[in-house]
Amino acid sequence: MEKIVAALWAPAGQSRAEFGRACVASLPQRLQTAGAAHIRLNIRDEVVDPAAPLVQQWQQPQPDAIAQFWMPSANDRFRGEIDTLLAAKTARVACWLVSESTIIANRVHPPAPATRTYGWSQATLLTFRPDMTREAALTHWLGHHTQVAIDTQANFEYVQNLIVRPLTPDAPAYDAFIEECFPPDAMTSQPAFFDATGDQGRFERNLKAMMDSCVAFIDFTRLDVMPSSQYNWPGSPVARQPQDS
Repeated sequence: MEKIVAALWAPAGQSRAEFGRACVASLPQRLQTAGAAHIRLNIRDEVVDPAAPLVQQWQQPQPDAIAQFWMPSANDRFRGEIDTLLAAKTARVACWLVSESTIIANRVHPPAPATRTYGWSQATLLTFRPDMTREAALTHWLGHHTQVAIDTQANFEYVQNLIVRPLTPDAPAYDAFIEECFPPDAMTSQPAFFDATGDQGRFERNLKAMMDSCVAFIDFTRLDVMPSSQYNWPGSPVARQPQDS
């Protein structure tokens, strides 16, 4: 099985909120019918509007939603139905093949199928610093920063997706997609985000440790950080009917 991350842009004339509702209503079932499994949507809906100050932007405009799913193979010849489906529902789609690593599994607020996950998800598409080799950036990210992110934040889910290769011709040149889930108050409270509510000293230490680690490997001129609502559809693709002979 291979994992695909797809950035989705709303069609002309459809608001981000309308697009998100339409995605939740029908996209997972259509993806399953087309051969996808273990589908997750990150929707930029009204629930996460309070987190707007946390947005960081490179793409103009940013994606309006993110779809994550698995297929037996992400090769072009097996992805045609998926690509056609996504293109028909969006103004633009960009897809990447990724390697997923679950650092913190969501056992505190486990998601229910087709239901909004508790709290909110920070969806991040990032690029490594241009003055570093890929190997050096990975060494810092995986060998140092991962533990910093665990120690300094109130994240109850943390998933790293290293981009292996782009799957669509115009996919922006990111190096990774990161998803972290936080409690609701972390949308508007920095101390809550950094697991330091009521402790100014801890907040300042955690904030500094995180920022120092981020600037050591992330290119902040090519970074998109997007608050989102997370939805999950676990399970296998919809069984296909046999074709008439």
